[in-house]
Amino acid sequence: MPDPAARDAAEEASAFSHPAVPPDATAAYGDHPDQIVDLYAPRTGDRRAPLVVVLHGGAWRAPYDRLHISPFADFLARRGFAVASVEYRRGPGLPHQGGATPVAGRWPETFDDVAAALDALPGLAAVHLPQADPHRMLLTGHSAGGQLALWAAARHVLPAGSPWRLPAPPALRGVVALAPIGHFDRARELDVCGGAVTQLLGGEGAYEERAAATDPARLLPTGIATALVQGRADLTVPAEVADAFVEAAAKAGETVGLTLLEDVGHFPLIDPAADACAVVAEELAQLAF
Repeated sequence: MPDPAARDAAEEASAFSHPAVPPDATAAYGDHPDQIVDLYAPRTGDRRAPLVVVLHGGAWRAPYDRLHISPFADFLARRGFAVASVEYRRGPGLPHQGGATPVAGRWPETFDDVAAALDALPGLAAVHLPQADPHRMLLTGHSAGGQLALWAAARHVLPAGSPWRLPAPPALRGVVALAPIGHFDRARELDVCGGAVTQLLGGEGAYEERAAATDPARLLPTGIATALVQGRADLTVPAEVADAFVEAAAKAGETVGLTLLEDVGHFPLIDPAADACAVVAEELAQLAF
């Protein structure tokens, strides 16, 4: 039986060993330097390909940007998808008070950016990625990005008065969330990513009010086809978080797919060299084609 920590380190090293893949185009959805989207055309030459919107992870913290997930975006493009990899504002680079890691997220800018990017994408794709079929749009995201993907698909059920609320469900074929931080209370119980959820929402005092508009587990049912892919051996976002989200969905009367991968940790889901990455592509294909 391999040492779990050693396996996790090896999986992370493999996922981050791939060089960044430059996009075919980059488009801005706002004035801030982080308000940009990298666009990848399908390598298969398809003229009308499903559009997969990718939201990267990294605990909503500044050191982790979209470059680390660009090999995954390229992998999907080689599988016949048009891909839009979204950048968004994350926490500042300074360590959290009393801690060694940077602050997670910016309130409300992180959510402002994801909402703005999704609203702008159909127009941006029409200009910069004409191969994309906006009628076959899917969301995917890894870890913290999985939370953002689940949240973006639920904007039509946000509390009344929310600036991010949509009047109708977004035009999505579905969501495939990869080891998502999809249940805030359970993630906090497990101290996922060193208190990142609490930091994202601006601290303990703001948690309950802001979680009501941002915790995917509290924004159910959505009516959007949703699937989770999760490694059973994940040490970063344990499978208990995915289980809690699926249970919350069931209590709300909604069925969420859950694919649990044996002997797989957190990073193979976005590692083009790992079999788990092919499973993710297949999950997307089942919703798109």
